Amino acid sequence: MGTQTGISGKQADLSGWGRFPRLTGRLTRIRSLDALRKALGPHPVIARGNGRSYGDSAVQVQGTLDMRGMAHMLSFDDSTGVLVAQAGVLLGDVIDSFLPRGWFPPVTPGTKFVTLGGMLAADVHGKNHLRDGSIRQHVDWIEVLGPDGQIHRASASENPELFDWTLGGMGLTGVILRCALRLRRVETGYIRQSLHVAGNLDRAIEVFEVATSRYAVAWFDCLGQGAALGRSVVMLGDHAEPEDLEPAQRAAPYDIPRRRPLRMPVDAPGFALNRHTLRAFNAVYYRAQARKAGESLVDWDRYFYPLDTVLGWNRIYGGRGFAQYQVVIPLASARAGLTELLGAISDAGAGSFLAVLKRLGPEAGPISFPMEGYTLALDFPVSDAVLALLTRLDAITAAHGGRAYLAKDSRMTAETFHKTDPRAARFAAYRDGIGARGVFASAQSERVTL
Repeated sequence: MGTQTGISGKQADLSGWGRFPRLTGRLTRIRSLDALRKALGPHPVIARGNGRSYGDSAVQVQGTLDMRGMAHMLSFDDSTGVLVAQAGVLLGDVIDSFLPRGWFPPVTPGTKFVTLGGMLAADVHGKNHLRDGSIRQHVDWIEVLGPDGQIHRASASENPELFDWTLGGMGLTGVILRCALRLRRVETGYIRQSLHVAGNLDRAIEVFEVATSRYAVAWFDCLGQGAALGRSVVMLGDHAEPEDLEPAQRAAPYDIPRRRPLRMPVDAPGFALNRHTLRAFNAVYYRAQARKAGESLVDWDRYFYPLDTVLGWNRIYGGRGFAQYQVVIPLASARAGLTELLGAISDAGAGSFLAVLKRLGPEAGPISFPMEGYTLALDFPVSDAVLALLTRLDAITAAHGGRAYLAKDSRMTAETFHKTDPRAARFAAYRDGIGARGVFASAQSERVTL
């Protein structure tokens, strides 16, 4: 990790979960409010949770602040489900603590290894965005250490501008310290899942548009071509009731079978992921899931976090890392935009075996990612050819009125960002107005000139 440099921290190799880009900078472990205040200025800093954003949004070479040392759950109201906690608390710890009491996160991303502060900074959405919105819809208030070194409480009614721009603002308005989050009451630890096989993109969209389940997500074969373009397995889900369980499960409805974690011990060789292996994997996976079509009971861990059981799964993509590409296309042009995106990916033969499609509901926050439409997320091992493909996908996204998810981005240019998200100018003006620009900045915000 390098040599000690006082309150400026230690030299460290810094990257997001995608391990691209990789930078070297100063990392400071924050354990108290006093240490946090001392870390502000004269150079810009950015808060970092558990490092699960994919690119460089939680990296600042001049000062990255590791907030996992401020990770206490402070209070819980069992009548309302309101949890007050510090930003460094892991989502998985929230589930471990409160699911046995009948409460579950109202919104969750695809991993439980994220901090609450990171979830709020990205205004994460889940498989239930169409029905329940993003995490901001379930937050009563936040406390933020601003560029003035003072703590500011913000909610929909108190300091609403700070509330709005912080949720989705990627840590660029200040350091989120605490929050009051409303959990959801559930009766069991299981999900009633319904699998629907969709032979192409049109059929997948039809399933989404008539679905009434709380949760909906699709895995799709991004290398499908012709009549099979966008062939998918759509997974719908609702929290199971006690009567849905087997008699033996009803005695302990929140207990689920423990999954034995696996570990990816080394980087996979670069040649392991190519169009041939990906095409074979996608075909086998599609057929395997098709055989499971219909209803089943799935525990919460397998339904929401299928990859969390593989520790270090990001090493599958090799030493150069990977770029996750996630965009949303507005509803009016979603079918045409997705068809063009999938066609370009299939033609390039640069597919992904982690290809996900979700239906999103209306836009809520002024800088949050979701808009009403469809979001597409894919992982690509980094190569010159892939980076060229992603530039092409940027152009297609822009042509259809879409935008990218900053929590996943690792390589978008400033020109593309400002072209696809005209809200950026208002956000930059707000940052200037509160004096945040010189105090809080990430490698990403510098790259996209935000």
